[in-house]
Amino acid sequence: MISAESVITLATPVFFALIGVELLVAKLRGRRAYRSNDAVTSIGLGVISQLAGVFLKVLTVGVYAWCVEHVALFALPADAWWVWVSGLLLYDFLYYWLHRMGHEVNILWAAHVVHHQSEDYNLSTALRQTATGGLLGWLFYLPMALLGYPVSVFAAVALIDLLYQFWVHTEQVGKLGWFDRVFCSPSNHRAHHAVNDRYLDRNYGGILILWDRLFGSFVEEDDRDPPVYGTRAPLRSFNPLWANLEVYWATWQDARRAKRWRDRLQIWFRPPGWRPVDVAARFPRPAFELGRERFDPPLTRRRAGYGLVQFALLLGMTTHFLGLSAHAGLGVLLGYALVIALSLTVLGAWWEGRPGAARLEAVRVAALAVVPALLGRWFGIEGAATGAVFALLFGTSALALAWVTRSPDAATGSDRMARSGASPIQFK
Repeated sequence: MISAESVITLATPVFFALIGVELLVAKLRGRRAYRSNDAVTSIGLGVISQLAGVFLKVLTVGVYAWCVEHVALFALPADAWWVWVSGLLLYDFLYYWLHRMGHEVNILWAAHVVHHQSEDYNLSTALRQTATGGLLGWLFYLPMALLGYPVSVFAAVALIDLLYQFWVHTEQVGKLGWFDRVFCSPSNHRAHHAVNDRYLDRNYGGILILWDRLFGSFVEEDDRDPPVYGTRAPLRSFNPLWANLEVYWATWQDARRAKRWRDRLQIWFRPPGWRPVDVAARFPRPAFELGRERFDPPLTRRRAGYGLVQFALLLGMTTHFLGLSAHAGLGVLLGYALVIALSLTVLGAWWEGRPGAARLEAVRVAALAVVPALLGRWFGIEGAATGAVFALLFGTSALALAWVTRSPDAATGSDRMARSGASPIQFK
């Protein structure tokens, strides 16, 4: 059976090709569909989601496989067409409820929020996935295991459901008539991502929008009320680790501050935004503003170009990591994942124009140039040539970094933030 990691790796060039088509269509229409800082952050969060998925497979697939083997009511054949069709329909139905609960239960929203944080809506948003969803999401699919759907069927229909949802994350496809009434479509999903009152917490379907029509959660996109994207408590950061932890941290803080033990527990299971009365009174939060300015710290073209090149190198590392995941040891995988995740975090500071980001980046590229050269190996790759390649790649990166940061148009992070009006949020 082909692994999910292999499918995602094979699909990645297609994803980027479609992103290129979307960029071209938007340009021909005179629209700005992408911002490099936001798009790179979204794709980087997809990278971290893939890294985490390797380690969470014991929950997302392992528990399912155990249940099929030991407690399943039936032994459904993996070669019957009706098993595959019914399995896809059942998976999509269960996904609807996981997705809906992800908007109605705070601890599940803490994982799902990552997908909604972008204030843009394009195909890169589809790749913006949570790293922590696998901690609890597997519970919703246990009915398939109890009914005896084979692991191979479950894994395949899960991928089909996920891959289908890629194309609906675009503003370049309008309404599609009858298709919008049956399936999740770009129009339906734009409404789902919007924070306008009209659209809030609607249209949860993965492939079929019929579930929303059946259970009263459907809303049609209205051209008179264009969707505004993001969350009602905006992230205002390009730090991928903070993006995954922000709601957990805020909920923990409110739970810790609550006077009643009952409130400390129920805050995790209440709807997102619910706060104990005493906590809300002592620690008020800013009111939601629909017309707020998007978080977009200015960055020179040289600095943006440098960031894109470094991100491309990290995508190459991620592809190598996913290839190793089937046979490398746990220690090797953990170390590799940590290198990639920390690198993405440093680049997040770079995109934000944080004071000190250039120094962090200098340390990062120096370490990636020197350590493999000294050890003569990289995760899963042995030989002096390996060290030489990394020394060349990241030694060149260090020279480029020096040129970029010393160029006349490279203003300091604090100066750029002051000119942009962005709030000086501390690097988290």
